[in-house]
Amino acid sequence: EYTIDIEVSLMDSSFLEPIKDYFKNLNLPVSTNISNVEMTVSNINITTVCLPSGENNSCCSCEKGYAWPSAVCSDLITCPSVSLAPDLPCGYMKEMPFYGPYCEPQTEEPIVMNMSVRLDTDFREDLRNSSSELYKKYKSDLEKAFNASYRCLPGFVSATVTGFRPGSVFVNYEVKAGAASFDQIANSNKIVPQFLDALYRLNQATFTTEITNETNFTVSPADIFKGDTVRLICEINSTSENVTWYHFDQIISTSFRYSIERQVSRRTSRSILKIFNITMKDSGSYSCAFTKSNQLYTLIYKATKTIAVSLLCITTNSDDTSVTCNSPEMQTNSPLLSCCIDRHLPSLTGDWKVNGAINITGKINKRFSSENCTEYKLNINESLCPPEKSGTVTTYTCELQTGHGARSSQNIRVTYLRTAHVTISSSINSSVSEGYAFNLTCESDVSNYDSISWKIQSGNNTKTVDCDTCIKNSTSPATSVLTVKTATQDWNGTYFCTFSQKNLESSANVTIEVLSLPLKQNILIDPIAAPIQCKVQQALECCISANTMEDYNVTFVVQQNGFQVGKKKGENSFCYMYNYTEAECSKEKELTAYCKFTNRIGQEVNSESIRLHLIPDKEVSCSNSLGIGIEGSTLKKPCRQPNNTDDFTRGNIIYKCSNKSWKLERNDCLSVEIKNLLTSAEVTFMSFLEAKANLPNYLAELKEETGKQQSLINCSANLGAIVTILDMVSSIPVDAEELTIQNFLSIVDFIVADSTTEAWEDLNKEDIPKSSLLLHSVENFSLRLQPVNNTIPPVSAKTLQLQGMVVTENSSTDYNKNFRSKENLTVNVLIGETEIQTLQNSTIVSVMYSKLGRILPRNESEYVNGLLITTTVSSNRSQKFYINMTFAKRNLSLKMPQCVFWNFTLDKDRGGWDTHGCTPTEVEDYVICSCNHLTSFSILMSPDKSSQVTFEGYITYIGLAISILSLAACIIIESLVWKYVTNNTTSYMRHVCILNIATSLLIADIWFIVTASINDQNQQMNRGICFVATFFIHLFYLCVFFWMLSLGLILFYRLVFILHNTSKTAQKTVAFCLGYGCPFVIAVITIAVTLPRNNYTRKDVCWLNWKDSKALLAFVIPALIIVAMNLFITAVVIIKILRPTIGDRSNRQERNSLFQIGKSVAILTPLLGLTWGFGLATLIEKSHQAFHILFALLNALQGLFIFVFGTLWDKKIQEALLKRNSMSKWSSQQTKVRSL
Repeated sequence: EYTIDIEVSLMDSSFLEPIKDYFKNLNLPVSTNISNVEMTVSNINITTVCLPSGENNSCCSCEKGYAWPSAVCSDLITCPSVSLAPDLPCGYMKEMPFYGPYCEPQTEEPIVMNMSVRLDTDFREDLRNSSSELYKKYKSDLEKAFNASYRCLPGFVSATVTGFRPGSVFVNYEVKAGAASFDQIANSNKIVPQFLDALYRLNQATFTTEITNETNFTVSPADIFKGDTVRLICEINSTSENVTWYHFDQIISTSFRYSIERQVSRRTSRSILKIFNITMKDSGSYSCAFTKSNQLYTLIYKATKTIAVSLLCITTNSDDTSVTCNSPEMQTNSPLLSCCIDRHLPSLTGDWKVNGAINITGKINKRFSSENCTEYKLNINESLCPPEKSGTVTTYTCELQTGHGARSSQNIRVTYLRTAHVTISSSINSSVSEGYAFNLTCESDVSNYDSISWKIQSGNNTKTVDCDTCIKNSTSPATSVLTVKTATQDWNGTYFCTFSQKNLESSANVTIEVLSLPLKQNILIDPIAAPIQCKVQQALECCISANTMEDYNVTFVVQQNGFQVGKKKGENSFCYMYNYTEAECSKEKELTAYCKFTNRIGQEVNSESIRLHLIPDKEVSCSNSLGIGIEGSTLKKPCRQPNNTDDFTRGNIIYKCSNKSWKLERNDCLSVEIKNLLTSAEVTFMSFLEAKANLPNYLAELKEETGKQQSLINCSANLGAIVTILDMVSSIPVDAEELTIQNFLSIVDFIVADSTTEAWEDLNKEDIPKSSLLLHSVENFSLRLQPVNNTIPPVSAKTLQLQGMVVTENSSTDYNKNFRSKENLTVNVLIGETEIQTLQNSTIVSVMYSKLGRILPRNESEYVNGLLITTTVSSNRSQKFYINMTFAKRNLSLKMPQCVFWNFTLDKDRGGWDTHGCTPTEVEDYVICSCNHLTSFSILMSPDKSSQVTFEGYITYIGLAISILSLAACIIIESLVWKYVTNNTTSYMRHVCILNIATSLLIADIWFIVTASINDQNQQMNRGICFVATFFIHLFYLCVFFWMLSLGLILFYRLVFILHNTSKTAQKTVAFCLGYGCPFVIAVITIAVTLPRNNYTRKDVCWLNWKDSKALLAFVIPALIIVAMNLFITAVVIIKILRPTIGDRSNRQERNSLFQIGKSVAILTPLLGLTWGFGLATLIEKSHQAFHILFALLNALQGLFIFVFGTLWDKKIQEALLKRNSMSKWSSQQTKVRSL
């Protein structure tokens, strides 16, 4: 098959189109025979057409689908435009005759050149709409011009307008052609205006071509990770000095993160962009633009690539794993750690690092080529994992590097555990009796445990010991002690103690057998207390339940003597009896007896004591089956069921012998229902094993029974039993379910009803008042509430309300709860945000009581004048805790509000109201209490006594006023006559003492009368001021006594040691140290010892506390000692003065001074002794009112006595005053004479 070029010459160009049509319409193939050669013409195509242009030249052009060969493109000269019509293809000048080369078929895909040019006309909105007439006109005109001008480009196909954009008017168009040179395109641009109307105002300098498919754009590496150094390479087959890089639309310049390198050769241009330490923000589109331009044309080669930057993510076979060091399996098959990535990277490398207290290393195994993982096989060595380090975490870090700068690491935490060696020991051998205590100690050589659990297995039944109060865990050493205070059959079985570390458990076990032994409260005695007659048998009986199978050794012990007993089995009980006869009948006496039960391991329990009162030689008035007794005597018997004397119940019955018969005095027997509930509580909650699970159902049952048995609750015995039950269950943690809380509060509601008032009066007479125990029970219950769904539900009963809050780690709100009783009394509890932030992961619960506060014991003169509120916090806090409560007053006529809390430890644990740590602020009908601790709070107030000034008050105020005036006069007179009366040592020291006595007493009396008047007016004094006032009253009254002692000692010294002479300075030093030093030391020690416990002063007045701290002794003891010494010195002085002398006396003036001292001390000392002696009498409870009046009178007039007997009766002072008065008159007369 051949291709033949044939040139056809025509003399007339008008034949060109007909010939073209002829060839197009020729039916091919055509066969012919030329020179005996058979030939078939299969295809005829016109490739090149030449038209004359001048004498020896022609204008040649290629037909559609044909183009000039690239070898001759550079030699072709374009035909003049004037010789070529706009609708004809481009032609090139050729000399005639034309011998080729001819146009060839186009085989390469045309290049799309995106070009633009600007029209310097205003942009119109219609140019945005491709269907508008303006758009169509612009498009048509411009495309004609572009096609006419660009047709001369090699391989030209078409020129198409693609759109318009503002900025004047920018025309975007596409030119499809072969590979045209820069000059060819520029020349084509140059002739565009020739084919376009001048009204378009085409700007020839704005022709721009953007070629997007002739740039080779490569990126290395192909997978890019954060931290890599990335190379972006753009290369074109053209020379260009100017290249610009873009990230999105931002131009990239050389910096510490970017470098741009250019490489230009003869035919190519290359630009390399390096991005150092690439980040995630560097992801996105990158463009390179090579630019070549002249005044008429700009050519841009542009390419764009989008790169994605990934994190070098490492996945491990386990982020957190545990290894048991001393496990045989681990010794033979050590664990394998691995780090992998999600793709294949040939240049990936890896390394491992070990960091931890246990330095167990391993061996690296690289497998990058196939799996892209690095593996690390641990070499487990038990010696490197001692028990004390069990639970230690070692961190293994694998680091992978891509080879291009990116690196990433991942930690694998390996917790090295060791199977613990656990031992368990018991405080008993293997057996214990019911009612006895025992403890089990479980110890592990591994101290870093996560948890410890105790379980008891008895047969096929396994129970978990869930008792916070029974189990105490510690870490140094790792021990857990299970303490069972009262063993029951529930504690019988095999104990398993398990230490857990993550998923590793180590345990030990021991078997404990609990043997039967009756509990003390379950041994019923008969009688409980009874009179017995001399040498007459008295039947003593002890009974226990018949359910036991143990055969006890039972003895009766009377007055420390043991006796064997007889045994009788009843339907429901075993009873042990002994007939006791008292032989020693000389006098009445009290005997005690009890029965002792001993089981087979020798453990024993004693019953309650039977009190026997011997009545010798007395005529028996009452005698029947109950017992014997004289008139007025009482008999206490156990409670038995009326229809079954073999069936005992809890409580007792008291009979009184009256008119020769036993009459029922008091019945304290528990009802059967309450007794059963109490017994059930003892069995269920004494063991604590499943107490938490059983508590909700038990409270529901107790609430139902107490609601039914309201009349029985009015009995003090039943009421006391219910309080005992509540106290028992309050120590058990319970979920804060609304129904459980409601049941508990309702039970309290029932037992504080108005009908129980008399029963509470009896119960409050016990050693620990039951009302205090009830309050303590509610506090305990609220403290142990465990949140459900992170909430404490608000619950209300008739007389109680409960609200609470769970404090989480990020809690930042106040605890602000409001309560309102049915009597419309309110109380608000406020704990500030600052305090709340210290209580993370804890609960706050407040309980309001409207009746319980009135049941608690109180002083007769003080009343609970508001609601009672309890607030508890579950977290343990040693520092102070600030809380504010606002109470509405119940009775507005009461005065002197005190913020009080119930202190359970006062009065030998009987409890009482205490003001420690609370400050009241009275605001109209409310009292605001600010306290620094938590418990149960209320306000105490007293009747208004401001108008009830007593006779003692009048005596005190009048007497102190006289004393203050007298002491002031005494000080003034002493200062006036000082130089006249201090002319010898004895007189000098005497007046120093009197002056300091007067000064100290004056200051003390002023402090006393101010504080007393405030207290009598029922005005609230700031506690700080009260402390200061008490300190100074205490100090200066002590100064009075110690200066009196100084005066007595000086007198004693001058009388006894007559020939001994001591300097005035030495005597004065001793006197001042004694007069002020000793009182100051005593006063400071007193406040230092008592103030921290807030019992320095009394609650009602500003004076030393007596009831709580006995601080008053710091005044009474020194005062009484000094009074006693002064009495002794006075006696010595009187004896000395009255003793007859031999020979001449000493200097008369000295004798006169001694006589005056003796007289003063003889008068003052008895007064002081009597005054404070009567003061001591006032401290005695229920002392006679006369002692109070006499003490007030003598004490109030003490200043007057000092002024009269110590100053005015002193002859020296009298003479000095007369002398001073005479000199004053003489001086005034001399003045008059001089004036005359």
